[in-house]
Amino acid sequence: MLGLVTEPGVAHSTRVAEVPAPAGGGVRLRVLEVGVCGTDREISEGLFGIAPDGASTLVLGHEVLAVVDEDGQGFSRGDLVTATVRRSCRHCVACEEGAPDSCLTGDYSERGITRLDGFARELVSEDPAQLVPVPAALGRLGVLAEPASICARALRHARAIGGRQPWELQRALVIGAGAVGLLATLLLRLDGVEVWVASLEPSSELAVAAGGRYVSIGDTPLDALGTFDLVIEAAGSAQLMADALGLLGRSGVACLLGIDPRQQRVEIDGPTLALDTILENRVLFGSVNAQRSDWLAAVDALDRANARWGDALSSFVGLRVPLDRFEEAFAHRGGKATLVLDA
Repeated sequence: MLGLVTEPGVAHSTRVAEVPAPAGGGVRLRVLEVGVCGTDREISEGLFGIAPDGASTLVLGHEVLAVVDEDGQGFSRGDLVTATVRRSCRHCVACEEGAPDSCLTGDYSERGITRLDGFARELVSEDPAQLVPVPAALGRLGVLAEPASICARALRHARAIGGRQPWELQRALVIGAGAVGLLATLLLRLDGVEVWVASLEPSSELAVAAGGRYVSIGDTPLDALGTFDLVIEAAGSAQLMADALGLLGRSGVACLLGIDPRQQRVEIDGPTLALDTILENRVLFGSVNAQRSDWLAAVDALDRANARWGDALSSFVGLRVPLDRFEEAFAHRGGKATLVLDA
């Protein structure tokens, strides 16, 4: 059986190779597609990732769409499913309460990332408790469930933070028009929120189709757009993350979803941090990963978004290639790229 493997910490070691057949005990899945994101690229470049205990290689792939291969354990052959990524450390209160996304020890495992092989292989055996059903009507767009779950989790936390006091989410700014930024836009638009999307690209068909207002950062300064109840930074720029505080209105919430590991210094206006943020009850927080409830919410939101904006959402997956063309998928920019294991 073929899979996409890499040696964590060793740049350019990613390759298609034979991997063991899945062990029994779980639900056997036939993998249809695996999405590619920045985390996969970082692992492939040797910057991140941890192999399973006793192994030198890691099977990549944490954004999966699969089909159940045999009846059993509450599933029927042919069911479309996706699966959670982060798994419990089993010894902290967050994980005990079903929230490994908030694990307090850091001893969690993650499919295709940390101590647990991923889904970029032909067959996988999975714990049925980690599977999330995908509606047949959603079809191949179910491969977007993982990034959508990141957005669902972020919005759940943003609403919890904002809701600590009287607050209305009416106007939002999403910075970045990659997968996470655009999926966050869809989730917000489904709730009727006025959404502005700002990115370096000149336009975004999906954002506009969903009723978002798109601006190019190169043409329009963000502070010219007014203030927002919510700002989501999904571009991965530390400076834009700092700038987000200054774009908030009273009781505004800024959520950081992008990653920017570069060694650098960022600037922030003193009164923005030490005066306005205090007097106007502004909050900035980071969010990562998702728990099962977020996955369920994400799949439901994708299904509703597909019913409303299906043509634009379908075109967002801009490249589908077989496993042996993974380098093309890793190099792809402008829309989502996936690896197809079963057509």
